[in-house]
Amino acid sequence: MTDTSPSTNKVAIDLGEFRRGWRVLLLGLAGICTSISVGLLYGFGTLVIPLEQAFGWSRGDLQASITFLFAGVAISTQLVGPLYRRFGLRRVAIVSIVLQVIGYAAITRIEHSIGWLYLAYFAMPLVCAGTIAISWTQLVNLWFERNRGLALAVILCGTGLMAVVLPLLLERLIAQFGWQAGFFTLAAMPLLLTLPMALFWLRLPNERASGLPMGAETGPPLGGTCYRQVLRSPLYWSFNIALILSVCLTVGMVTNIVPMLQSKGLSAQAASQIFSSFGVSIIAGRLLVGYLLDRYRPILVAAVSLALPAIGCVIFLFGGVQSMALLVLATLCIGASAGAEFDLAAFLMARYFGLRDYARIFGLHLALVTICSGLMPIFFGRLYEAYGGYSALLLCCLACAIIGPSILFWLRPTARVVGQQQHA
Repeated sequence: MTDTSPSTNKVAIDLGEFRRGWRVLLLGLAGICTSISVGLLYGFGTLVIPLEQAFGWSRGDLQASITFLFAGVAISTQLVGPLYRRFGLRRVAIVSIVLQVIGYAAITRIEHSIGWLYLAYFAMPLVCAGTIAISWTQLVNLWFERNRGLALAVILCGTGLMAVVLPLLLERLIAQFGWQAGFFTLAAMPLLLTLPMALFWLRLPNERASGLPMGAETGPPLGGTCYRQVLRSPLYWSFNIALILSVCLTVGMVTNIVPMLQSKGLSAQAASQIFSSFGVSIIAGRLLVGYLLDRYRPILVAAVSLALPAIGCVIFLFGGVQSMALLVLATLCIGASAGAEFDLAAFLMARYFGLRDYARIFGLHLALVTICSGLMPIFFGRLYEAYGGYSALLLCCLACAIIGPSILFWLRPTARVVGQQQHA
């Protein structure tokens, strides 16, 4: 893996890569849309009231399901690397999709104890580990090089797409057929969409035998740093700290923008309308940052992207509600950065550490992000209660938006270091 400089034509897109890899791109998009974490997370809100009515469980108890989901995802990120090395990405992904379909159908048979739901939300990411984002980002990283940032951005837009489509779809089907229809719908999507595409299109570059494990194909071996060396790399932990701070900021703002605007005097409807711009900015920010990563210094693009929420925090901290345009701008700045974070992480890990142990390297990052994001709502809730308002929360988020990019600005990774890593 070499740290090659961007093309001299910084505006043009290399369409040749997209002609060769468009099937992989569509498969990656479908894989992200139907991944176990996206399906259970974005479909959960629509399922809460039907499950409450069917079983009498409180909404607070139901919310704990997401904690179990995050715990399962955190563990599964550490499982996929060894599984890929032993059985190959293709085999692990396809088997995981099949188990995912079976698992969703099995959830419809849960009994009256909420413990069964907790168990299902915890176990599904473990059983279906090959469906999480690591599989699809690694596949795209292998197929794309000159347009890697944009390709990753395209497939990761699947999260924003499902955030818009899935609640509406589940709501209509659940209203007509009951809560079980929600899980049957979640099962139908990978069965009818991702599984057929994976069977026909999931191939590694230069692969001549579909059942070969990763690294066993006849092409050149994957270059990059081994996992143990990465754990000792200051560069890796600098990336982790900067990106985790960005995620913490995003979690804090996403969960508090609407009530914060209401506390400033806006109606619930007006606050929700302002927050609706968040979803649009996630997709736009992801695509724009993905495009820029292929053409400019990745560290610079990452630092600027992660610094954008500072503008939003300052507006929310010192601005009133007189200018709706300023409040929308603040939300757009935070949303654009939130959309870029995952794309940045997938790109930077592949760019500076190679693909040799990408699943384990990126998997550890995702595990750390999952743990921190799961703890942040509790932390921000205590912060609000301790200071009786949102000023302390906004100052904390502003600090994250300053410290994270500052860490990246100080980094100076060189081609010589990456070249040495390749032979490690």
